[in-house]
Amino acid sequence: MSKSWLAAFSVYAMPQVWGMFFLGFSAGLPFILVSSTLSAWLADEGVSLSVIGYFSLVGVAYSVKVLWAPVVDRLPLPVLTRFLGKRRSWMLASQAGIVAGLWLMSRAATAMPLETLALCAVVVALCSATQDIVIDAYRIESGVLRIQGAMAAMYVFGYRVALLVAGAGALYLAEYVDWATAYQVMACLMLVGISATLLLNEAKLAPPTHAQAIENRLAHVLGLARPSVWWRAITKNFVDAVVAPFVEFFQRSGRHGLLILALIGLYKMSDIAMGVMANPFYLHLGFSKTQIADVTKVFGFFMTVIGTSLGGVLVVRYGVMRPLLMGAILLALTNLLFAVLAWVEPDVYLLAGVVSADNLCGGVAAAVFIAYLSGLTNTAYTATQYALFSSLMTLPAKLIGGLSGDIVARVGYDGFFIYAAATGLPAIVLVMIVMRQRRMFAQQSVMLDTESRQD
Repeated sequence: MSKSWLAAFSVYAMPQVWGMFFLGFSAGLPFILVSSTLSAWLADEGVSLSVIGYFSLVGVAYSVKVLWAPVVDRLPLPVLTRFLGKRRSWMLASQAGIVAGLWLMSRAATAMPLETLALCAVVVALCSATQDIVIDAYRIESGVLRIQGAMAAMYVFGYRVALLVAGAGALYLAEYVDWATAYQVMACLMLVGISATLLLNEAKLAPPTHAQAIENRLAHVLGLARPSVWWRAITKNFVDAVVAPFVEFFQRSGRHGLLILALIGLYKMSDIAMGVMANPFYLHLGFSKTQIADVTKVFGFFMTVIGTSLGGVLVVRYGVMRPLLMGAILLALTNLLFAVLAWVEPDVYLLAGVVSADNLCGGVAAAVFIAYLSGLTNTAYTATQYALFSSLMTLPAKLIGGLSGDIVARVGYDGFFIYAAATGLPAIVLVMIVMRQRRMFAQQSVMLDTESRQD
């Protein structure tokens, strides 16, 4: 291995990179405790499937977190912000809310009605979604673009470990002790994230002079420059927190802003669309639930971690755009492997190979894509802009994924996976266009700089 590759891998020794493992753990733990683990608890208690379905709605908080991201970006918390800084204060407050919510959920096992359990689950989900907003903003502000892929990789690693702990771990505790103890132990494990929040340093950012200029210009255009009455002051705060981040993005991106948003919305299309039908496909081939669990969970976990780690190194080594293109191509190609799996005799070793390739490539693409999104934000509006990007990243794919069952019914699984691969082609084309535009912009900047020096 060359020295340059060794230097690239050394990024994982940086404290801010390692810190993301613990924050990722803190983010993944509550997510599964208010989703699949909670569903298992309710089913074990004999709760009806319709009620369990309603409980799943608490997960909507993660999809609409962009609605309160501007508040996280702008509002300081009394006392905490003074001692911890803007990001760590919100992080600690949300983690404390998660701990309290999980502990109250544990009490519901013996002393509270389902309505109270649902309310506690909503509190956990809201605090967890808020924590996600803050951690994303903290990650972006704590490291330069070159190490964002590595930070994303460590975050995913911690997140995946938390899913195992709060998934399988909680089930084991519930089996051998009880559900109340399981959720109390999980509440205590949130101390991992709390400790990381207290030990890590707040990012030091330059004053957002450009953002301030945009806000002043908006206030002047909208007649809010002198908010002498209360409703004008409220309107100005709303414009500064919600409108200015979007104006800043399009002002910075120019006429290519919509193209970038299209790339964000389409990049994970083939990956998410395929994932909806993965488990039904495995069962259709005749694999047992145990075989599916062993292959997808064990191989999936390790290959995703390896893939994200490799993606982080590729960003350090080659920048963002070339690995981004490679990730888009790999996401499309791995769908074709599933089409091949549909054509041949079922074989568990072949399944393991295909799943390993899919998770490895998906991990590479995920780390690189997170690094790309991180580079699109302005540190004056990090939480708001990244929350918008992350919501846009999954929404179109989820809408298309809703049609996956109908597509399988019409063309079969092999045709579906070919279709899923084809949905990745627009992302490949868009990445190539964005790369070309970046090269043209860089060339123009060099030419202008040369001309100014000659003058």
